[in-house]
Amino acid sequence: MNHPQQTRDPARDAARDWFVGLAREHACVDATATTTLQHIELPNRKQEPWKYTHLSGLYQQMFKPQDEAFTAVQASDIDDWVYAREHSDRLVLVNGQFNAALSQLPDGDGVTLSSWQQLSASDREVLQQGLASVHEFNHDAFDELNRAISGDGYLLRVAPNHRVDRPIEIVYLNLSESDQVAASNRSLIWLENGAEARVVERWTSTGNSLYFCNTLTRIIVQDNASLAHHRLQQESAGAYHLDRCYLTQHRASRYRSLNMACGGLWSRSETIVNLEGEGSECDLKGLYTVSDGQYNDMHIDVRHLKPHCRSTEQFKGILAGKGRAVFDGRILVEQDAQKTSAELSNNNLLLSEQAEIDTKPQLEIYADDVKCSHGTTVGRLDPNQLFYCRARGLDEAQAIGLLSLGFAEQVISELEDTAVRQHVHEQITRVLGGKRQHERPDSE
Repeated sequence: MNHPQQTRDPARDAARDWFVGLAREHACVDATATTTLQHIELPNRKQEPWKYTHLSGLYQQMFKPQDEAFTAVQASDIDDWVYAREHSDRLVLVNGQFNAALSQLPDGDGVTLSSWQQLSASDREVLQQGLASVHEFNHDAFDELNRAISGDGYLLRVAPNHRVDRPIEIVYLNLSESDQVAASNRSLIWLENGAEARVVERWTSTGNSLYFCNTLTRIIVQDNASLAHHRLQQESAGAYHLDRCYLTQHRASRYRSLNMACGGLWSRSETIVNLEGEGSECDLKGLYTVSDGQYNDMHIDVRHLKPHCRSTEQFKGILAGKGRAVFDGRILVEQDAQKTSAELSNNNLLLSEQAEIDTKPQLEIYADDVKCSHGTTVGRLDPNQLFYCRARGLDEAQAIGLLSLGFAEQVISELEDTAVRQHVHEQITRVLGGKRQHERPDSE
C-alpha cells in the first residue's frame, strides 16, 4: 500500500536545518541529539505556547557553539554589572564556559558552588539526577538543542539548615567577535531541608553583540527551605535569549523571585513552578520592557498540587516605540489542592501607539475550596498625571520616565535588596532613553 508523501514546507525544513546544523557545529555533540532533532516536532504558531512567538528572525541567524574558553575579558569588564567583590560570591560563565578568573566561589562548609568541570563524582551524579527530573521540556526542540551543545553549567547546593549570608551571583556573560556565538547551559540549584539563600542570575553583554543564549535552571527547594531568586536579563541589543526555570517546592518551603527582562533583540523566558509540598509559598514578580525593534515573551505556569499552598504572580510590562511583548500566565489547581490561595495579575503600560502586547492570564481549577483570582490591564499614562508633572518643571521625557518608574515600583518596592531595585531603575531609564550615572550595585 502506498502512503501519501508528507507535504513539504520550506519554512519548516529551513527551521529543522537550523536546529540540526547548530547541533552539529558542537565539537562534542551527541549523535543521539542530532538524530532526535531530525525528527522532533518543532515549535510552530499552531501550538498554544508558541502562538504569538515569531521565530523566523532567529532561524535566519548562523550561530556557532564556542568549544574553548573565552579568556579575553578582565574582572574590571564586569564591575559595573555585579556586586562589589566583598559583598557576594560569584560564578561566571563566558559564552557558556566557566571562567575561574572572574569567579569568586564560596570558601567554607555548607555551600557547594561549582561548574560542571570542577565537580566531584558524587556531586556530578547529584547534578545529573536533578536535571533528569525536568520532564516538561522533554521532546522540546530547544531543550534538545540545549542538551546537545551545552558547554558547561553549575551546581549550587546548600546543606540542611545552613543560611547563606551573602548573595550568590551567577553571571552569564556573552560576547561575540567574528563568530556569532551560541551559548547553552544546564544548571541545578538545590536547597536542602531548612536551608536559606539568595541567588542573583544575571545575563549580560557589551555593545551590540549578536549571539544566542539558551539556558535551563533546575531548582529544588526542600522542606522548610527558603530561596530568594532574582533573574536579571540585560542582554545586548543584538542578542537572542531563551531562559527556562523549572522549580519544585516541598513542604512549607518558600520561594520569592523577581524576573526582569529589559535587554535583547528577541527574548523568551519560561518559568514552571510545582508546589508539591503542603503549605509551600511562592511569590513571583516580573517586569519586562521593550522599545523599538525589541520582542519579549514571558510565560509563567504555577501548579498547585497539594493543600494549603499560596502563590502570587504579579507581572508588569512597559512598552515603548514599536516594541512588542507577550505574557502567558497560568495557575493550575489540582483536585487535591484544597485551601489554595492564588493570585495572578498582569498590567501593561503602552507609551506609544505602535507598541503591542498579547496577554493571556489563565485559571484552571479542579478543587472546590480555593481562593483564586486573575486579571490583566493594558493602558496608557494618565494625561492628568503628565500635566501635573509638566506643571512642576519637568519636560515630557522626564515626566514619562518618572511615571513609568512609579508604575514599575509597585512590583519591586517589596524587594529587600536595594541594589537590585537600583539596577531595575537603571534599566528602565535606559529603555526610555534617559541618562543616569550608573553606580556599582553594592549589597546592603
